[in-house]
Amino acid sequence: MKKFTYKAFILSLAISSLYSCSDEFTDLNNEYNSTYTNYYKSEEEINKAVNAIYDYMDDEDMFGRGYFWFIHASDDMVTGRPNGKGENIKNFNLDGGTSYLKWMYPQSYIVIRRCNDVIVHLVGNDDIKPNTSIRKEVADQAIGEAKFMRAFHYFWLAHSYGDNGKNGGVPIVTEKNMELPVGQYKRPKSVVENYAQIIEDLEEAAEKLPYFTDYTPDMYGRPHKDAAWAYIAKTYLYWAQYDASKYDKVIEYCDKVINSKSNRHLVNTGNPAKDYRELHSHLQNWGSEYIWSVNSGVNGGSKLPGIALERSGWGKYNGWGYFMPTKELYDAYSDDDVRRGVTILAWGDKFRYFGEERTYESGNSTSGYQLNKYMYEYQFPNPEGTYINANGDDGSTLYNVPLLRFAEILLMKAEAKLMKGQNADQEINLVRERAGVKPLNGATLEDLKKERRLELAGEFANRHFDLVRWGDAQKVYAKPLHGNPKSGTVNGGGANPEGIIWKGRNFDPSYMHVWPIPNEVVTDSGIPQNIGW
Repeated sequence: MKKFTYKAFILSLAISSLYSCSDEFTDLNNEYNSTYTNYYKSEEEINKAVNAIYDYMDDEDMFGRGYFWFIHASDDMVTGRPNGKGENIKNFNLDGGTSYLKWMYPQSYIVIRRCNDVIVHLVGNDDIKPNTSIRKEVADQAIGEAKFMRAFHYFWLAHSYGDNGKNGGVPIVTEKNMELPVGQYKRPKSVVENYAQIIEDLEEAAEKLPYFTDYTPDMYGRPHKDAAWAYIAKTYLYWAQYDASKYDKVIEYCDKVINSKSNRHLVNTGNPAKDYRELHSHLQNWGSEYIWSVNSGVNGGSKLPGIALERSGWGKYNGWGYFMPTKELYDAYSDDDVRRGVTILAWGDKFRYFGEERTYESGNSTSGYQLNKYMYEYQFPNPEGTYINANGDDGSTLYNVPLLRFAEILLMKAEAKLMKGQNADQEINLVRERAGVKPLNGATLEDLKKERRLELAGEFANRHFDLVRWGDAQKVYAKPLHGNPKSGTVNGGGANPEGIIWKGRNFDPSYMHVWPIPNEVVTDSGIPQNIGW
């Protein structure tokens, strides 16, 4: 199925796919001009429909940078260069009309609708009979992928926009109720209803999908058992902020991944600097730590590597100059922690870029630092078209930007154990050992919080939501953020001797714990906006 790229129609398509009859969506998005009575007559058509559910994974407004604007609100980074929209997001000075935040919600529901279309033709509902002529193994694979992707997008929607308070969850649209008329989809009373639906989908996906190691390379990038179990664990972790009994489930599903026959484990050859550097490169795209990522390449994928690169790329590439690290993040690492150098380029650091050794400096960076995690592929001579996208406006590289990797499995298990009053030294120290730092004895919850920050900085693991769910955001965000004192972009030749690059922010946890729903969605659907926005 064709990738839908008509940006002018995306929002109307999203709203119709969520709130109106299926015919409208089918007419807009079905290249075969088929209907429910004759669609999916062949396995080829099923495969094309399944392929269409991945279209938005690498979209700029999704996992290129869309959802990352939510993460950039944390204390780990600043906008990077003057940008009023990005600055308003970070300062929580926004509403449902903020353009950078308009697409993630409706586009996620487009994917959910596509998943429902696949499922209903193979499972059926009260109005549609399943197609029983399709081979069971083909149908199971298609249903497993569709259930996983539906759950994955609900996972992002649920914790971004839903709560267990006055707002409730986000509308649940499945193959069972996908034909309801406009305005009939309501918000559930609690986001835990979303979490329950997510887990139900992922459990069925895990039953139907193979292990990653059972895939042939042409199937890489599709969901698998370990990915389903991993997101069950993370969904339970988010649910546990409302119900502490769910920590048991976090441990149970982390253990499923840890003990999986696919042999998921940390990249650790005993050379911390090499191991952590190569982990964040195309060399480990499908390695032992892979769980789920944005399948990328020189012809498309997540734009995050280009977006986080120095603006104009020192004259060699079209870097966008966003999401620059703070001094607070840099200082959180100890000097012997190899993760600091891999994660952050600091003023004066040596690095290779387009085949040449350079000394890091910037004429643009607000903070005087840059994310280094996504720069491995820029080191080679003439990398355009071989290691990086030749089009700097679409700055993907061979590196599959991670969404959830094995180290986070260990840290989720550690967090759950600590919340249950158990010792979590084993899990935390496995992560620390790979980083080349000393083990902890009697690690605390504060140690765990710091370890998540250091290990997963600048990734979709979501530092902002960690601070929100821990109840730490208000206190942390009240403090100003600083830049590198060696950088001329920070101190302006002494004009800003304190190096403050972002003033403390007034984070109100009574409503800022969720993000505003796009105004167009609220208007067309009739669901209420999140309170306070």
